[in-house]
Amino acid sequence: MSLNPLDYSISSLNRLLPKKGRLLIAEPFMQDSFFKRSVVLLTEYNENGVVGFILNQPLEQKIHEAVKDFPIFDAPIFMGGPVQTDRLFFIHSQAESIPESELIIDHLWWSGNFNHLKLLIENEQIFPHEVMFFIGYSGWDVDQLKDEMKNNSWIISKADELTINDFKADKLWQTLLSEMGPKHKVLSNFPHDPSLN
Repeated sequence: MSLNPLDYSISSLNRLLPKKGRLLIAEPFMQDSFFKRSVVLLTEYNENGVVGFILNQPLEQKIHEAVKDFPIFDAPIFMGGPVQTDRLFFIHSQAESIPESELIIDHLWWSGNFNHLKLLIENEQIFPHEVMFFIGYSGWDVDQLKDEMKNNSWIISKADELTINDFKADKLWQTLLSEMGPKHKVLSNFPHDPSLN
């Protein structure tokens, strides 16, 4: 039985298709432990697969507490997803300063030369609002994500106007939905446990 008590489907709200640089916003009834009420930034979307990072699952460690020989830096680590949770990834807004960066959208990049990033941090040439760190990533093949879309799992949103600082905001999931229109706002206010409503 569906947990969705609404008189419309989640997928009917989508006017956008998933692609690199867009956000996947989890429908409020999703029970998956990794993706419940998550917001995922897609950094790759092509025939080889889909890669993204969960933006709103901060861990309790700062980057310098988790990574050996990392300079002190007031930036938390986020759980990026269930794939390769033994690896560190990052997105940033400083491609001019970080070689080997990969474009996501105009003002956002991911990956790049990690040693150079550390050097920039040591020299105070990059700041916490310009970079975001993740353990693991989220991955799909294209057909798998299309199936999840058909099954009302995700709402698609643009990230064009958002900064890394915006991504780190409290209540990101609720805020993004509430700004998308009245039907989306209803979703943003839905309780975690629909049986309590």
